[in-house]
Amino acid sequence: MAKSSSHKTSARLLQIIAVVGLLLWAGSPLAIETHRPVLLGKHWVALTGKPQGATAGAMMFQQGGNAVDAAAAMLAVTSTMWDVLGWGGETQALIYHPETGQVLGINGLGVAPTGATPEFFREQGMLYPPEFGPLAAVTPGTPGALMVMVAEYGNLSLGQVLAPAIEMAEGYPLEASQAANIERRRDILAQWPDSRRVFLPHYDPDNPDQGAAPEPGEIFRQSDLKATLEKLVATEAEALAAGQTRKQAIMAAYDRFYRGDIAEELVRATQEHGGLITLEDLDQWEVLIEEPLTTSYRGIDVYKLTTWTQGPVLLQALNILEGFDLKAMGYNSTRYVHTLYQAMSLAFADRDFYYGDPYFDPAEPVEGLLSKDYAAERRALISFDEQIADVRPGDPYPFQGQTNPYIELLEQWTPNPPDAEALGVDGFQQAMQSSAREAFFAGTTSIQAADADGWVVSVTPSGGWIPAFIAGSTGVGLSQRMQSFVLDEQLNPYNVVEPGKRPRVTLTPSLALKNGEPLMAFSVQGGDSQDQNLLQFFLNMVEWDMSVQQAADGRGNITSYQMQSSFGAHQAEPGRIEVTPLVSAYTRAELAEMGYDVDLVERTYNPTTAIWFDHEHEAMHGAASDYGEDYGVAW
Repeated sequence: MAKSSSHKTSARLLQIIAVVGLLLWAGSPLAIETHRPVLLGKHWVALTGKPQGATAGAMMFQQGGNAVDAAAAMLAVTSTMWDVLGWGGETQALIYHPETGQVLGINGLGVAPTGATPEFFREQGMLYPPEFGPLAAVTPGTPGALMVMVAEYGNLSLGQVLAPAIEMAEGYPLEASQAANIERRRDILAQWPDSRRVFLPHYDPDNPDQGAAPEPGEIFRQSDLKATLEKLVATEAEALAAGQTRKQAIMAAYDRFYRGDIAEELVRATQEHGGLITLEDLDQWEVLIEEPLTTSYRGIDVYKLTTWTQGPVLLQALNILEGFDLKAMGYNSTRYVHTLYQAMSLAFADRDFYYGDPYFDPAEPVEGLLSKDYAAERRALISFDEQIADVRPGDPYPFQGQTNPYIELLEQWTPNPPDAEALGVDGFQQAMQSSAREAFFAGTTSIQAADADGWVVSVTPSGGWIPAFIAGSTGVGLSQRMQSFVLDEQLNPYNVVEPGKRPRVTLTPSLALKNGEPLMAFSVQGGDSQDQNLLQFFLNMVEWDMSVQQAADGRGNITSYQMQSSFGAHQAEPGRIEVTPLVSAYTRAELAEMGYDVDLVERTYNPTTAIWFDHEHEAMHGAASDYGEDYGVAW
């Protein structure tokens, strides 16, 4: 009898243990469901924001191209499809060069044109450069960056790389989401004759209730853009026929865009509608090949572009988080979410004050910002009981043996812009037409490509998104990146607009290496949320052992609005946090008690693309988040 009772007790205990185990497993990051498979490739992987774009990448590989050619073709197609970017926007990339073992940075960001000064924009009654139109444009960067990447590191001709985009410009069935986006922006687009002609083929000013955009599935044609791309290909062909090398021929096409008839028409149309870009601005602009910044996190070397992007934020946050045992906290526990939020807040506060164009004086304090000792000082500000009362930029200068030249501005710094009256401006920015949320996540697509020869490319291109000002018969929609400058040095003395200067952008490709070999390539669209999502992708892989698809989906990711928005009215919302149901009700309640403004959403914005390299089996694992239309192909 006693023996039977003992057996029942043991069986009951085993049942309880099994149930507890299932509950724990259900809350494990490894149990997170995915709706897309991991893309497994031995020869190559191509990922980007549209299925047609990924197909273009695959076409380049099939023609003998490498990952650089594939990335360039994907860039060309997504620009032609206006996948939150256009041909007049900007391109920034990281490239792993297998023959040298180096990671290279591609700086294809345009610059502020002649006449773009704080005084000019204040005279227009603005606190910031506008969101849209000719005055929002920096010089086009994407055409130059694409051509330089292919010329320097690709295998194929420019004609081969641009062929899919030219076919798309001839006409393709427009997606329902893009048709709705164009219709929603019709009033802005209708201001500019060439934008109206391209985007609003059914526009009738006498019938405002009639749809103006192409209908879903209607063939969307861009004959002017097609002609411009064909001019570049024709110029390459003429140069090759004249005996020039492959590289020289591609750069002849580059010269035609920035110094020839294309440049002349772009400048004419832009100036006709009040823009500032000059022929000299285009002639003097150049693509820069740079050495990126890097930090080590638990033996993994992470690479980002320098301070003309927000990329170093990820490196700073990793330096801060390296001092914590994140696994012991538990995935998306109160302590983990709080620690992640506070580390990001400290890093982004430094971004908001110290990041800008490193080619202009004074130089940004990069050595101090990435110092492990500086990270320890910032880490010490984090309490597990409450939020940091006043998240502010730190002072990295002592950590590189210097004195801060802007200490008075630092002491006066505030996370939100000074009011218009204090700046002597009548009224607030009149051109700001995006909602705060729309501005926060503005722009961008992402591109990842890798091949069996070891080339790896990560790109985060943007700019020239709808509503774009199309510059005359070029068919090229210009950038809106000027709005990321500030006019007041009190906000950020390194990012005040100046002719020839690059604005500090949110665009931020990523590469990670381990033992000198590529481990991950990853990037994401989404404005100020980009490095938040990339940080969590990295931790999902490294700390929580997720598959690359689980990590890219990021269903448990949080979003902070603590930092200044890089767009629109540049507002910050300290303490606001978006979480998904994978953050428990208990944790949400605890966060609220700590003073967080907690928003529960079904999904945070997170369209990540990524490649993880399995060196043991000589395979590549690709992933495109199921959030939007991002897509991939592998072989």
